[in-house]
Amino acid sequence: MPILNIQIMQGHTDSEKTALLENATRAVEASIGAPVQSIRIVLEEVDARNVIVAGKLGHPMALALVRLIAGRDEAKKATLIAALSLAIHASLGIAEQDIRVVLTDVPNTDMGVAGGLTAKAAGR
Repeated sequence: MPILNIQIMQGHTDSEKTALLENATRAVEASIGAPVQSIRIVLEEVDARNVIVAGKLGHPMALALVRLIAGRDEAKKATLIAALSLAIHASLGIAEQDIRVVLTDVPNTDMGVAGGLTAKAAGR
């Protein structure tokens, strides 16, 4: 059950944001084989006055925080990082050097899924 929180700066069009959500969903699905029904993405927009990148206030950036049920190997994680970076770049035009993807493995005992069960209790 991949859960993503993607932070971008304000100012992108509705169609760009929709493209980002759709492209990021496909990237997760294709790179780690997650069923689309299990993918959750929240998009947050941040005022440029609240962003500094490499000492430059308001510099375009994106940050994708990804929580995964633990167990995927390093190769799958690297593929996911690359796929998300490309999806963000393709959707919003942000340079890949200004995109960060941070993965966090969550033990299956610490991730809640449908019906209020832990992922472990649900067999994941």
